[in-house]
Amino acid sequence: MAPAFKTSLALATLFLAAAAPASTRQEAKASPFLGEWELDLDRMPDSYGPPPKRVVYRFEDVGEGMWRTTVDIIAPDDSVRHMVVRYRRDGRAMPGEGDTSEADSAALGSPAPDVLVMTLSREKMLGSVRVYAVSPDGRAMTESAAAVDPTGAPFVRNFHYRRLR
Repeated sequence: MAPAFKTSLALATLFLAAAAPASTRQEAKASPFLGEWELDLDRMPDSYGPPPKRVVYRFEDVGEGMWRTTVDIIAPDDSVRHMVVRYRRDGRAMPGEGDTSEADSAALGSPAPDVLVMTLSREKMLGSVRVYAVSPDGRAMTESAAAVDPTGAPFVRNFHYRRLR
């Protein structure tokens, strides 16, 4: 193949990749969220109260533009709260499965490849908003959880996760 043709082919490929919609380019590269994450209990916010024994998040691409997020919270007494939601990252509400004591539906969107926004509701009432951000090296994730306390005062708590796989 002639060098000029190789250069033209390479430039055309780069142009087409740059011209493709952002969602197509983003889906071509695996999301930094995909995998399993464990809460760093040593960095729990002081305002949280007694910490759980363990928290694990799993983000999975289940095909056809759908993701599944599974959350397992293990309490100090070894009881488990298991929650699952299957969704597209388009901001539309989807029903949750499992323990619905905190939320029975969630809507998720991704304004940037390393940011995920989750809104939780229960019985059609807003519960909380969570913003997840993955570190540049892909090894850490921060969850900022915004809600209101029983007196109606707003708060934000940050939770830190480390990648398990």
